[in-house]
Amino acid sequence: MLEVCCGSFEDALIVHECGGKRIELNSALPLGGLTPSLGSLILVKQYTDLEVVSMVRAREAGFCYRPYQYEQMLEDLKLLLAYGTDGAVFGFLTEDREIDEQRTKEFVQIIHDEGAKAVFHRAFDCVKDPYQAMETLIDLGVDRVLTSGMEKTAEEGLPLLRELQSRYGGRIEILPGSGINEENAVRIMQEAGVSQVHSSCKGISEDPTTAGEKVSFAADGGENLSYGHVSPEKVEAMLKVCL
Repeated sequence: MLEVCCGSFEDALIVHECGGKRIELNSALPLGGLTPSLGSLILVKQYTDLEVVSMVRAREAGFCYRPYQYEQMLEDLKLLLAYGTDGAVFGFLTEDREIDEQRTKEFVQIIHDEGAKAVFHRAFDCVKDPYQAMETLIDLGVDRVLTSGMEKTAEEGLPLLRELQSRYGGRIEILPGSGINEENAVRIMQEAGVSQVHSSCKGISEDPTTAGEKVSFAADGGENLSYGHVSPEKVEAMLKVCL
C-alpha cells in the first residue's frame, strides 16, 4: 500500500488519476504539514474515491500545544470528520517529549466515534523512549503510527522500524515514512516487515510571480521561484513497486 502525502486538492487528483488509493491531506507542506482547508477535503471526496487521512496540526515546529491551539485543533478535527475524512493524523507530546495521554485519548475517542482511523504522526520520532511510547499509543487505541524509525530517513531508521514491527505490528500499524522513493520502497518494506509506506512523490514547479524587482515571497526570501507538488511520474513509479 502506498500513502501519498498531498498538499492540495490538485495533488490528490493526481494520485487518483494515477491509480493511488490513499492520501494524507495537508496544507503548508514546507512547514511539515498543517491542517488542510475544508475546501480541499470537500473536493477530494467529491471527485475521487481516495481514502483520505487528514492532518490536524495548528502550527509548525513542535507538538506541545498551548490550550487555545489545542482547542482550535479539536474544532478542526470535528469539522474534518463531519465533511468525510476517513482518518485523522495528529501528534501530542508533553514538554518532556512523552506522549500526551490526555489529549491523545480525547482525539482517539472523537475519531473512533465517527468510525474513522486515528493516526499518530512523526511526533513519535521525537519521543525519548519509542517502546514505551508505542505501548502507550496501543493502550490509547491509536490505529497507525507514521515514523521514520527516529532517524532523518526511514532507510536510516530501518533497525528500529524492524524492531517496532516485530514487537507491535500485530497490535498497531507501522507506517514508514521519510525519504522513501521507488528505489528503496521495496527494500524498506521487506526489511521492516511492513506492507505499506508513506511518500511525498515530490515534484517541483516554478511560479514567476513569486518575486518582484524589490520583494520576494520565496520560502528563502530570495530568488527561488519554485514550489513543491505531487509528481504523477513519481506516483506511477511508486505504485509499480508497491502493488
